[in-house]
Amino acid sequence: MSTPPRRHRGFSLLEVIAAILLLAVTFGALMEVAGGSIRLSQNASEHTQAALWARSLLDTRFALDPIQTGVTEGHFDNHYRWRLQVTPWVAPGVQPAANASAMQMYRLDLDVMWGSAPFERKAHFSTLRIGSPNNATPSL
Repeated sequence: MSTPPRRHRGFSLLEVIAAILLLAVTFGALMEVAGGSIRLSQNASEHTQAALWARSLLDTRFALDPIQTGVTEGHFDNHYRWRLQVTPWVAPGVQPAANASAMQMYRLDLDVMWGSAPFERKAHFSTLRIGSPNNATPSL
């Protein structure tokens, strides 16, 4: 008692088209995710570079020169620009020192900008620095 051999069937044209369509949609979604990942990596890289430039400027600014209040601007390179605002800082609830030669705290607000005008990006950094209010280098 042998059974007749089964007929081997292949895929129909409709099944092949459906499989290719499913692969195309999946591939398109994966490419969108990959593109988003690349954009996020580039954005993170630009913010990291801005933070490195900011740290460099804030660490070296007024290290040898006396602190001067006001706003200054400049360029790190062709891509990154900066704007630094220096203002005297007094802790809330504390009276400013009456002694003109006393050390004074200064707030340094640094904005690092990059990109073109409609898509300009900015990172803000702030720190405190101590110095003499008469713009003289403090003696040690």
